[in-house]
Amino acid sequence: MPTKQDYYEVLGVPRNASEEIIRKSFRKLAMEYHPDRNKNDGASTKFKEVNEAYQVLSDSQKRAQYDRFGHADDMDIGTGFDGSDTFGGFGDIFDAFFGDMGSSPTSSARRGSDLHLPITMTFEEASFGSEKNVSYTRTEKCKRCEGYGGEPGSNMQSCSTCQGTGQVRRAQRSIFGQFVQLTTCPTCSGRRRVITRPCTQCRGSGQERKERRVSVKIPAGVENGNQMRLTGEGEAGFAGGPAGSLYVEMKVQNHPVFRRQDRNIIMDMPINFAQAALGDLVEVPTLGGEESLRIPSGVQSGTVLRIKGKGVPSLHDPRRGDQLVVIQVMTPTSLDAMQKKLMEELSSTFRQEHDPSTDKGLLGKIKDSLGGN
Repeated sequence: MPTKQDYYEVLGVPRNASEEIIRKSFRKLAMEYHPDRNKNDGASTKFKEVNEAYQVLSDSQKRAQYDRFGHADDMDIGTGFDGSDTFGGFGDIFDAFFGDMGSSPTSSARRGSDLHLPITMTFEEASFGSEKNVSYTRTEKCKRCEGYGGEPGSNMQSCSTCQGTGQVRRAQRSIFGQFVQLTTCPTCSGRRRVITRPCTQCRGSGQERKERRVSVKIPAGVENGNQMRLTGEGEAGFAGGPAGSLYVEMKVQNHPVFRRQDRNIIMDMPINFAQAALGDLVEVPTLGGEESLRIPSGVQSGTVLRIKGKGVPSLHDPRRGDQLVVIQVMTPTSLDAMQKKLMEELSSTFRQEHDPSTDKGLLGKIKDSLGGN
């Protein structure tokens, strides 16, 4: 039997080549010598050599064994590869053409799912930050079996379906020929071994539902709909994989007086006719207590007055904004006898400002402009 060519020479890489270099060389050679693309004599043989070399050098354990002992006829170089099948081990070829569509043959670990949890807070808590204790239910590692899935003291056996690889091969046909794709073993779910005595608490899943309590520190300046991500607080991972994340969504309650616009706080301030005409010094509520505000005489409804530094911070700017006070001049709906008399006297003084002998007054000017008599 002729001596097999060195696997490193087959792939054209040095013996200290990284996994990425080996992978890139394999992809290039696999495309070059694929039987459906290369019809030259010897292409099929070269294709098998490239595939066989990659099956060994891409697996850290097989590569270490090869580096130490060289070629061995009984060396396990992958399920389904016997050196005679042109498409043996084609899961890696399929991956080389179409990307990482198969899961790794050396790992069945999967990240846990993410969870979503809305929490309700007051306007003040959102504005200045707070800390809230929340509870929710998630999947955690089973306490009885520590995620093992079997009864304490029980053993696991190599899966007979996948021969302990955690994966099975599925053949598919395409315009390029037949492809073999690696999929997770349905019997052991990728664990490579099966449980002889399932855990009585989790029934072999290695996981259980538990109530979880966490303390959430809400930063100052959050707004309704903002989300926080708590890494590792989601569902437990599978087969040793990391846990998912918990996304906490802020639900900010409306305030009876204030509303927010970026870093500014807005409120409506009702005043009466006298205050609007004469001006006044009033006490205005803020998130930090009452503040004195000077209302200028002759102020009109809709005028905005500003109280510096009485707004709120934002997530991107820790400085507090301002409080904007919108003046609302209120018209009285009912007057007592004295108020009515005073208003009539005030009204008469306004009418006296326009002498009919010299000035027709505002009403006369309006009639003239409209062509009235």
